[in-house]
Formats: sequence, structure tokens, C-alpha cells
Amino acid sequence: MKALRLLGQPRVCHKQAIDSRRTKAVPVGTEVSMTAPSWPDFYFARHGETDWNREQRYQGSRDIPLNRTGQLQADANGVLLRDLLERDCVDPASLNWFASPLSRAAETMDRMRAAFDIELPPVIHDKRLIEISFGNFEGRLHAEIAREYSALAPGERDESYWRFRPENGENYDDVAARLLDFAHELTHHAVVVAHGGVLRVVRHLVEGTPRGDVLNWPPPQGVIAHFAGGRMTLHAAENTWDEPVD
Repeated sequence: MKALRLLGQPRVCHKQAIDSRRTKAVPVGTEVSMTAPSWPDFYFARHGETDWNREQRYQGSRDIPLNRTGQLQADANGVLLRDLLERDCVDPASLNWFASPLSRAAETMDRMRAAFDIELPPVIHDKRLIEISFGNFEGRLHAEIAREYSALAPGERDESYWRFRPENGENYDDVAARLLDFAHELTHHAVVVAHGGVLRVVRHLVEGTPRGDVLNWPPPQGVIAHFAGGRMTLHAAENTWDEPVD
């Protein structure tokens, strides 16, 4: 797992590199029969916390809203994104803004955009960014499923889990296919707000990170992943959500 990088001292503007760099990824072991796209640089945020995240329930394609912690994480991510774009000399109005249409991602995006005091392009809510469907697992506790299917427990998955499809659900190959389709339209630098399973697949497709590694990686909340030059860097927002409330 990559270490989180907190924003520190201002650095030299890399606007020219950000505007011109594109990466054609050929992921390790991918078997999706689609042409590998060229990925522009983009900023990716997972949605903030929900009650089902806190309870460790499979959530998937179910439309579960943010809880208060998740709203504060989204607010903090907005400030972080504004600072990152200022550091990188990127005009927010020049970016494309994409979000999953599920409310936890859509609200995260809206709250992040509230940190900007300029008019931004409209958000494109794209169904291809919806979280992986866990089918009949959705609503059930992780621990409950782990007792019945020990190989499915986070931290214990091997590469075969990539193709595991719960009843009435999807597998990670299904998600990879729709993300590769989405990537062919990601022709301009962007901000993307979506889900943990989506971020796992994006890491595999952009970086070529092995499937077994991403399947056991817990995508963090309150963090922005910057993909540039085919590599991911994680930036942590200031933790305001664990502070005591008067």
C-alpha cells in the first residue's frame, strides 16, 4: 500500500507536464478484450463514509447516503482538491468533472465543489462509475459473509476473487470492462468521484498493480488519489471528521 502524502511546502508549477502527459497502460494480467486506452492525468476521490461502511456491510450498487462523518470527509476533500489544483497550477474550470450517480458519490462531489468560489463545469453523472454490484451479498455484514465464504474475507483474497461473481452481482472483470469503456471518453484531465471497488480496478488498469494486491487494498476515505504518468499518489485531507463536536 502506498503511503499517504500530506501537502507540504508549495512547489514549482508543473502545468505544462500536467497538460501534456498521457499514459497508455497495458495492465499486468488483464484479459478484458478491449483496446487499452490512453489515460490522462486525473484526480480520484472515493465517496465519504456511510452507515453501512461503518457497520462493515456490503453496499455495492445499493444507494446508501453519506453519514455525518462522510459529509465532513467530503468537505475536507474539497479543500484538499482546491489546494492540489492550486499547487499544480491547474484551472478547475478547465477540468471535466465526473461522478457516480449513486447519492453517496454525487453528494461527495457536490460538497467538494463547494470549496471553489468560481463557476465550474457541470458534473457528468456516469453509470459506468457505479460501484461493483455484490448482488445477494448487499446489506449483509462482511463478517457474516466471511464465515460462510472464508476466501472472500478482505486481506485473504487471491487473484481468483477477481472473477468471483455473487449471485445477481458482478465480478471485477465486469467493472473493468465498463471502466475501460469510460476511459475511452476520458480524453481530458478530470476529477472523478466514485467508489472503493472502482478505485481498485482503476489502480490495476492505470498502474498495472497486480490483482491480488488491489483486491486486498482498503481504499481510504478522506483522501484524493492523483493519477499522473501512470502512477498513483495518495494525498490525505486534514482530518476534521474525528474532532469532537460541541
